[in-house]
Amino acid sequence: MTEFQDRVAKLRAHHEELITRQNEPLEWGNGIYTRYKYPVLTAEHTPLEWRYDFNENDNPYLMQRIMMNATLNSGAIKWHGKYLLVVRVEGADRKSFFAVAESPNGVDNFRFWPEPITMPEDVIPATNVYDMRLTAHEDGWIYGVFCAERHDDSQPGDLSAATATAGIARTKDLINWERLPDLKSKSQQRNVVLHPEFVDGKYAFYTRPQDGFIDAGSGGGIGWALVDDIEHAEVKEEKIINLRHYHTIMEVKNGEGPHPIKTPQGWLHLAHGVRGCASGLRYVLYMYMTALDDPTRVIAQPGGYFLVPQGEEYIGDVMNVVFSNGWIADEDGKVFIYYASSDTRMHVATSTIDKLVDYCMHTPADGFATGKSVETIKKLIAKNKENLK
Repeated sequence: MTEFQDRVAKLRAHHEELITRQNEPLEWGNGIYTRYKYPVLTAEHTPLEWRYDFNENDNPYLMQRIMMNATLNSGAIKWHGKYLLVVRVEGADRKSFFAVAESPNGVDNFRFWPEPITMPEDVIPATNVYDMRLTAHEDGWIYGVFCAERHDDSQPGDLSAATATAGIARTKDLINWERLPDLKSKSQQRNVVLHPEFVDGKYAFYTRPQDGFIDAGSGGGIGWALVDDIEHAEVKEEKIINLRHYHTIMEVKNGEGPHPIKTPQGWLHLAHGVRGCASGLRYVLYMYMTALDDPTRVIAQPGGYFLVPQGEEYIGDVMNVVFSNGWIADEDGKVFIYYASSDTRMHVATSTIDKLVDYCMHTPADGFATGKSVETIKKLIAKNKENLK
């Protein structure tokens, strides 16, 4: 064995050790969900063949020819008994692409499929695509709805000016994708999610209208729109179903995460909320529920956040951020919540349908003022005193 071959062997062994590392549930938490010790995916989990040229003549120093920066914001689906993430992989060149990673148990041993997804272009090619929400729709297709970013050519002198549209693609095998025209809308759309069922015979989308690429502006929150034809999807009428509020976790922006989970009590929603703070924008996750007979009618919304960055999760490319656009509900009621921390790596937290419904239905709502918060705490204190008698 040559020195080069020895280095390759050690590199492969190190990579395999990372992929097969057993994850460990953390003992202490909030009783709502269980977090895990290790991220489920990092940039180092990407296949070595994507990064290294293993021809000794062409790459005698065994350098990474293509570097990967992050794995984040993954769609999720249970597929043939496996837990699959359609991951946003970001290269060192800042371009994101989609790739599938597969796990036998949902918490560790995630292994990427051999090649990234080749996503067909819309009429106007996108500079960057990311944050795919996956929906196995009752029409028989698996849909991926994602952000398609392009330079805003109306501002040629501003290299940071961008536009966002909702790209739509569908597949039957997660390998071959059919690209449909981007969602047409009067406003920019970055967080669009397809509801898994027809509503009044139409396709239903959760939207997030915003005035600009970054700022929600006059966009009031999470929207809802019905579309006649998924192959030529257009938002003609849109109503806000989950509002933003002053001095809350969703003061600046909020947006739907993955598509909601259907339960006997209602639709379970996972969303993100954004507020400004001294260090920038803080992204957290929160939950709410809507009625089965009317997915636009909120029936429960716990006050405050559901999940926030913890420990090393605060550190990364974009600090103080958690973001989720994928979860999986198993047949036995277990729920795998996949979230990214600080735009850098992917994690999992596990819970159950029963726990999440209980959390939503029995956690006090936000009273939108300090006095109301104190009243709520004192009611709980009084109840606990009564229980001790």
